[in-house]
Amino acid sequence: MGPERQVVIRADRIDAVIFDMDGVVTDTARVHADAWARLFDRFLRDRVTTTGGTFRPFTVDDYRRSIDGKPRYDGVRSFLATRGITLPEGEPTDPPDRQTVCGLGNRKDGYFLEHLREGIAAFPTTVALIEEELRAAGVRTAIVSASRHLDEVLGAGHVEHLFDVRVGGTEADRLGLAGKPD
Repeated sequence: MGPERQVVIRADRIDAVIFDMDGVVTDTARVHADAWARLFDRFLRDRVTTTGGTFRPFTVDDYRRSIDGKPRYDGVRSFLATRGITLPEGEPTDPPDRQTVCGLGNRKDGYFLEHLREGIAAFPTTVALIEEELRAAGVRTAIVSASRHLDEVLGAGHVEHLFDVRVGGTEADRLGLAGKPD
Protein backbone atom coordinates (compact mmCIF):
# COMPACT_ATOMS: atom_id res chain seq x y z
CA MET A 1 0.00 0.00 0.00
CA GLY A 2 1.13 3.47 -0.80
CA PRO A 3 0.82 6.56 1.36
CA GLU A 4 -2.67 7.75 2.23
CA ARG A 5 -4.09 10.43 -0.01
CA GLN A 6 -6.11 13.36 1.19
CA VAL A 7 -9.53 13.27 -0.49
CA VAL A 8 -11.11 16.62 -1.18
CA ILE A 9 -14.86 16.84 -1.58
CA ARG A 10 -15.62 19.80 -3.80
CA ALA A 11 -19.16 21.03 -3.23
CA ASP A 12 -19.04 22.89 -6.55
CA ARG A 13 -18.79 19.51 -8.35
CA ILE A 14 -21.08 17.33 -6.19
CA ASP A 15 -24.75 18.02 -5.51
CA ALA A 16 -25.53 14.97 -3.41
CA VAL A 17 -24.09 11.74 -2.04
CA ILE A 18 -26.11 8.52 -1.73
CA PHE A 19 -25.27 6.04 1.03
CA ASP A 20 -26.21 2.40 1.49
CA MET A 21 -27.40 1.83 5.04
CA ASP A 22 -26.34 -1.67 6.08
CA GLY A 23 -22.63 -1.90 6.65
CA VAL A 24 -21.94 1.65 5.48
CA VAL A 25 -23.85 3.94 7.84
CA THR A 26 -25.02 1.43 10.44
CA ASP A 27 -23.52 -1.83 11.65
CA THR A 28 -26.67 -3.73 10.71
CA ALA A 29 -25.18 -6.00 8.06
CA ARG A 30 -23.83 -8.17 10.88
CA VAL A 31 -27.19 -8.05 12.68
CA HIS A 32 -29.03 -9.09 9.51
CA ALA A 33 -26.54 -11.91 8.92
CA ASP A 34 -26.98 -13.11 12.51
CA ALA A 35 -30.78 -13.05 12.20
CA TRP A 36 -30.60 -15.02 8.94
CA ALA A 37 -28.24 -17.57 10.53
CA ARG A 38 -30.55 -17.96 13.52
CA LEU A 39 -33.52 -18.48 11.20
CA PHE A 40 -31.94 -20.94 8.80
CA ASP A 41 -29.93 -22.92 11.34
CA ARG A 42 -33.14 -23.60 13.31
CA PHE A 43 -35.11 -24.31 10.14
CA LEU A 44 -32.44 -26.66 8.75
CA ARG A 45 -32.03 -28.53 12.08
CA ASP A 46 -35.80 -29.04 12.31
CA ARG A 47 -35.89 -30.18 8.68
CA VAL A 48 -33.15 -32.78 9.25
CA THR A 49 -35.15 -34.09 12.21
CA THR A 50 -38.28 -34.56 10.10
CA THR A 51 -36.86 -35.48 6.67
CA GLY A 52 -33.44 -36.92 7.49
CA GLY A 53 -30.15 -35.95 5.95
CA THR A 54 -27.20 -34.07 7.32
CA PHE A 55 -27.32 -30.66 8.96
CA ARG A 56 -25.22 -28.05 7.14
CA PRO A 57 -25.27 -24.70 8.94
CA PHE A 58 -25.97 -21.38 7.27
CA THR A 59 -22.67 -19.59 6.58
CA VAL A 60 -21.42 -16.08 5.95
CA ASP A 61 -20.88 -17.12 2.32
CA ASP A 62 -24.54 -18.22 2.14
CA TYR A 63 -25.50 -14.77 3.37
CA ARG A 64 -23.31 -12.96 0.85
CA ARG A 65 -24.30 -15.12 -2.13
CA SER A 66 -28.00 -15.63 -1.52
CA ILE A 67 -29.34 -12.93 0.75
CA ASP A 68 -27.36 -9.69 1.08
CA GLY A 69 -29.17 -6.73 -0.45
CA LYS A 70 -32.26 -8.66 -1.51
CA PRO A 71 -35.77 -8.11 -0.23
CA ARG A 72 -36.50 -10.53 2.61
CA TYR A 73 -38.74 -13.04 0.80
CA ASP A 74 -36.40 -13.08 -2.21
CA GLY A 75 -33.57 -13.92 0.18
CA VAL A 76 -35.55 -16.81 1.67
CA ARG A 77 -36.32 -18.20 -1.79
CA SER A 78 -32.75 -17.70 -2.99
CA PHE A 79 -31.14 -19.48 -0.05
CA LEU A 80 -33.62 -22.36 0.01
CA ALA A 81 -32.94 -22.91 -3.71
CA THR A 82 -29.22 -23.40 -2.94
CA ARG A 83 -30.22 -26.29 -0.66
CA GLY A 84 -32.77 -27.73 -3.09
CA ILE A 85 -35.67 -26.80 -0.81
CA THR A 86 -38.99 -25.50 -2.10
CA LEU A 87 -41.69 -24.18 0.21
CA PRO A 88 -45.10 -22.71 -0.52
CA GLU A 89 -44.97 -18.95 -1.03
CA GLY A 90 -47.57 -18.12 1.58
CA GLU A 91 -48.80 -14.60 2.26
CA PRO A 92 -47.00 -11.58 3.74
CA THR A 93 -49.38 -11.90 6.70
CA ASP A 94 -48.22 -15.46 7.51
CA PRO A 95 -47.24 -15.90 11.15
CA PRO A 96 -43.55 -16.55 11.83
CA ASP A 97 -44.14 -20.21 12.65
CA ARG A 98 -45.69 -21.03 9.27
CA GLN A 99 -43.44 -23.11 7.00
CA THR A 100 -43.77 -20.84 3.98
CA VAL A 101 -41.41 -18.40 2.29
CA CYS A 102 -43.31 -15.52 3.88
CA GLY A 103 -43.52 -17.22 7.28
CA LEU A 104 -39.76 -17.78 7.37
CA GLY A 105 -39.13 -14.22 6.19
CA ASN A 106 -41.40 -12.89 8.93
CA ARG A 107 -39.57 -15.00 11.53
CA LYS A 108 -36.24 -13.53 10.40
CA ASP A 109 -37.78 -10.07 10.64
CA GLY A 110 -38.75 -10.75 14.25
CA TYR A 111 -35.21 -11.82 15.10
CA PHE A 112 -33.85 -8.64 13.51
CA LEU A 113 -36.33 -6.40 15.36
CA GLU A 114 -35.43 -8.07 18.69
CA HIS A 115 -31.84 -6.98 18.20
CA LEU A 116 -32.81 -3.55 16.88
CA ARG A 117 -34.61 -2.74 20.14
CA GLU A 118 -31.22 -3.05 21.87
CA GLY A 119 -29.81 -0.31 19.59
CA ILE A 120 -27.60 -0.28 16.53
CA ALA A 121 -24.14 1.24 16.19
CA ALA A 122 -23.50 3.83 13.53
CA PHE A 123 -20.02 3.95 12.02
CA PRO A 124 -18.28 7.04 13.50
CA THR A 125 -16.24 7.66 10.34
CA THR A 126 -19.36 7.77 8.18
CA VAL A 127 -21.16 10.06 10.62
CA ALA A 128 -18.12 12.36 10.71
CA LEU A 129 -17.92 12.41 6.90
CA ILE A 130 -21.56 13.42 6.65
CA GLU A 131 -21.56 15.94 9.49
CA GLU A 132 -18.11 17.47 9.16
CA GLU A 133 -17.49 17.29 5.43
CA LEU A 134 -20.66 16.91 3.40
CA ARG A 135 -23.14 18.90 5.50
CA ALA A 136 -20.55 21.59 6.17
CA ALA A 137 -20.02 21.92 2.40
CA GLY A 138 -23.76 22.09 1.71
CA VAL A 139 -23.86 18.69 -0.01
CA ARG A 140 -27.21 16.93 0.31
CA THR A 141 -27.36 13.30 1.42
CA ALA A 142 -29.62 10.34 0.74
CA ILE A 143 -29.75 6.82 2.11
CA VAL A 144 -31.01 3.65 0.42
CA SER A 145 -31.70 0.18 1.73
CA ALA A 146 -33.69 -2.91 0.83
CA SER A 147 -34.84 -2.90 4.47
CA ARG A 148 -38.46 -2.12 5.26
CA HIS A 149 -37.15 -0.93 8.63
CA LEU A 150 -35.03 1.94 7.34
CA ASP A 151 -36.57 4.53 9.68
CA GLU A 152 -36.36 2.24 12.72
CA VAL A 153 -32.70 1.42 12.01
CA LEU A 154 -31.78 5.08 11.55
CA GLY A 155 -33.58 5.90 14.79
CA ALA A 156 -31.89 3.05 16.68
CA GLY A 157 -28.52 4.32 15.41
CA HIS A 158 -29.41 7.97 16.17
CA VAL A 159 -28.57 9.05 12.62
CA GLU A 160 -31.99 9.84 11.16
CA HIS A 161 -31.15 13.55 11.04
CA LEU A 162 -28.28 13.02 8.59
CA PHE A 163 -30.31 12.36 5.42
CA ASP A 164 -32.37 14.62 3.17
CA VAL A 165 -33.88 11.67 1.29
CA ARG A 166 -34.60 8.11 2.40
CA VAL A 167 -35.49 5.19 0.15
CA GLY A 168 -36.16 1.94 1.96
CA GLY A 169 -37.79 -1.36 1.07
CA THR A 170 -41.32 0.02 1.38
CA GLU A 171 -40.59 2.83 -1.09
CA ALA A 172 -38.70 0.45 -3.38
CA ASP A 173 -41.76 -1.83 -3.52
CA ARG A 174 -44.09 1.11 -4.15
CA LEU A 175 -41.83 2.41 -6.94
CA GLY A 176 -41.14 -1.05 -8.40
CA LEU A 177 -37.38 -0.77 -7.82
CA ALA A 178 -35.34 -3.97 -7.96
CA GLY A 179 -32.93 -4.92 -5.17
CA LYS A 180 -29.20 -5.42 -5.50
CA PRO A 181 -27.38 -5.68 -7.79
CA ASP A 182 -29.88 -3.75 -9.93
